Amino acid sequence: MRIALLQCLPGAADLAAGLARLDGCATAAATSGATLLVTPEMFLTGYAIGADAVARLAEPADGPAAQAVVAICRTHGTAVLYGYPERGADGAVYNAVQLIDADGMRRANYRKTHLFGEVDRAQFSAGDAPSPIVEFGGLRVGFAICYDIEFPEVARALALAGAEVALVPTANMTPFESVATRLVPARADENTLFVAYANYVGREAGFTYCGLSCVVAPDGTDLARAGAGDETLLLADLDRARLDAARSRVTYLRDRRPELYGATPGEDA
Repeated sequence: MRIALLQCLPGAADLAAGLARLDGCATAAATSGATLLVTPEMFLTGYAIGADAVARLAEPADGPAAQAVVAICRTHGTAVLYGYPERGADGAVYNAVQLIDADGMRRANYRKTHLFGEVDRAQFSAGDAPSPIVEFGGLRVGFAICYDIEFPEVARALALAGAEVALVPTANMTPFESVATRLVPARADENTLFVAYANYVGREAGFTYCGLSCVVAPDGTDLARAGAGDETLLLADLDRARLDAARSRVTYLRDRRPELYGATPGEDA
């Protein structure tokens, strides 16, 4: 499966503009042979745009913006994982990502479960459900959003639930570059899964985003990595043979002893 990670400047708080930009990026991804485009966190609206703007722009997972993304995916014949503000049935607003496939089917929706600092807490409610795991491109795929992946339990829970790929839209800023350079490779290595981490560059609301988007193999080595300041479309091929080889050599998941240190959610002790 070939994936394309978008590293870009944050957008304006404008859904129409965000959808138009997504359409252009999907064109580029499809032209590059990618079957999936992964965007940064809150791509459709920008991330640090304030609680009032987030509340104004939030839509249900099947709302007008989602229907526009369905049309984009069908037009270009590529799947898209995009970040957006979700208005839940409970009226709360969540930092969410949604996967829509090349046929326009809504395959998965996930809400960020770990809120980062005042910027997240002022704008969003925390999701309270683990990531779904879906079959896509011959691999089992799960999701995390930005700060989520910094908790080792999140990636371990994904792996124990059967995930072989973790897709991670993010809006990571300086001085936290070590997340991309150290933690993301560790999450891939210790759980023997692919991790795709799509970040912004540039500035937004006082934040300077650090780029360094990457796709890391199940042995912790980079398949592709962007720089700290450039907009780019990063391409990588996720190969099952590489996954199988890593899991035959590295047996952390099989050798765990949860009776000594407790079960991870979704696992019996």
